[in-house]
Amino acid sequence: MRNKTFVTEFVLSGLSSDPNLQLPLFLLCLLVYMVTVLGNIMIIVLTRITPSLQTPMYLFLMNLSFIDLLYSSSITPNVIVNLFSEKKTISIIACAIQLFLFIDLASSEGMLLAVMAYDRYVAICKPLYYTIIMKKVTCIQLICSVYITCCINSLIHTSAAFSLPFCGSNKINHFYCDMNPLLKLSCKDTYINEMLMFVVAGPFEVGCFCCVVISYTYILFTIFRIGSSRGRTKTLSTCASHFTCVTLFYCPVFFMYLRPNSAYAVDQDWIMSVFYTVIIPMLNPMIYSLRNQDVKKAVVQFNINSVICIPI
Repeated sequence: MRNKTFVTEFVLSGLSSDPNLQLPLFLLCLLVYMVTVLGNIMIIVLTRITPSLQTPMYLFLMNLSFIDLLYSSSITPNVIVNLFSEKKTISIIACAIQLFLFIDLASSEGMLLAVMAYDRYVAICKPLYYTIIMKKVTCIQLICSVYITCCINSLIHTSAAFSLPFCGSNKINHFYCDMNPLLKLSCKDTYINEMLMFVVAGPFEVGCFCCVVISYTYILFTIFRIGSSRGRTKTLSTCASHFTCVTLFYCPVFFMYLRPNSAYAVDQDWIMSVFYTVIIPMLNPMIYSLRNQDVKKAVVQFNINSVICIPI
């Protein structure tokens, strides 16, 4: 180990090394990030000031937008800056912070989607008990459990990863500090880290997904028992936005982690990473704005009030 040079900073490979793609990617990422910030801030503001949106469902939606806003901000600005940087370096501390935020916010989103699925289950399958089960105190406790659990989960994996020595090559073959590309740079066996991901992260993510599946199984059975087609359509529309967000979140995750090693391709891996770190935080507020009638009414009312308040 004495003859090895230990790493003091990392070099990210970035989205592309082609000079002809730098400007188009810069403009695209900047546009996506601006839409993400504006969309999620709009959802947060609307759910705070609109009386009709003061329900558990929209309290969870506000926190989902808050997570998406931080999630995108932890990665996208650095990607935008690196598109015009000759040397895409990141310090070990900055890399550790980015990895911690990435794991924390990604797992928080998955767990919050599971909580939102449970909320839809109670609203549709046990409507008479909804106000009793989903009290404000209960909702706050669920949200706090999401943040605390995911913070501990992220702290375990981040501290385990950066307790490893990094020597030799310092180039991370990715556009942000992700776990698998980072572990490949270690000059020590990463068996413990891989076991941590299998033992801790595996049951955590599977448990959240099972909660979503079980909730929607009961929801579908309840909807099918409704007599009128109009009633079924109306009930199904109340969880359509959430189901779309769940699908968008879990499909890339399954593609990334449930495929055989022989099917691994760096380009496909990057495309999926861009999708769930950059695109999904932009799509979630759009889905809830376009498909949810309550949110659309709140947007219209907010615009009308804004026009009225403008001095002539």
